[in-house]
Amino acid sequence: MTSTSDTVKTPQAGSDTAPLRAKWGWIFALGVVYLLAGFIALGSVAMATVVSVLVVGLMMIIAGVAEVFSAFQIKSWGKFLLWVLLGVLYIIAGFVTFQNPLLAAVLLTLVLGASLVVSGIMRIVLAFSMKREMPWIWVALSGVITLLLGVLILVRWPVSSLYILGLFLAIDLIMAGAGWIGLGFGLRRAR
Repeated sequence: MTSTSDTVKTPQAGSDTAPLRAKWGWIFALGVVYLLAGFIALGSVAMATVVSVLVVGLMMIIAGVAEVFSAFQIKSWGKFLLWVLLGVLYIIAGFVTFQNPLLAAVLLTLVLGASLVVSGIMRIVLAFSMKREMPWIWVALSGVITLLLGVLILVRWPVSSLYILGLFLAIDLIMAGAGWIGLGFGLRRAR
C-alpha cells in the first residue's frame, strides 16, 4: 500500500505536483480560511442556514438565465418554449428564495431529510445484496447512519430547518479546510 507521501515522491506524480508544491503556503492559507469560515458558521448556524439558502437562490437565478439563453440556441419552437419556461421557473424560484429564505430553508431541509432516508435505505439494501463479495458491513453501517440522520432531521422538521443547513455548511467548511491544510503540509513535506 502506498501512502500519500510515497505518491508525491514518484517521478510521474512529482512532475504533476511540482506547481502545487511551490504554492503549498497558499493552499495551507486557503485551508485556514475554510476552517475559520466553518467555525464562524458553526457559531451561528441560523445565519449560516440563511446564507446557504441565499447562495442556492443565486445559483437558481444564474441557472435560469443560462436556461433562457440556451433556449435561443434551440431551433424547434416547442423546445424553445420548454427551455424558456424552465429558465423562467428557475429565475422565479431564485427570487422567491430571496423573498423568504426561511421558507426556502424549510423546503430544502425537508428534501434533504427525505433524500437521506432514501439514500440510507438504498445503501442498506445494497449492502445485503453484496454480502458475499466484499466487506459489506461498512456499506450497511454507512446506510444505517445516513438513514438515522435523515430520520432525525425529519422528526425535528420544520424546527430543524433553522439550523440543519447551516450545520451541514459549517461541517463541510471545517472538513474542507482540514483537507486543504493537510494537502498543504503534505506538499511542503514533499519539497
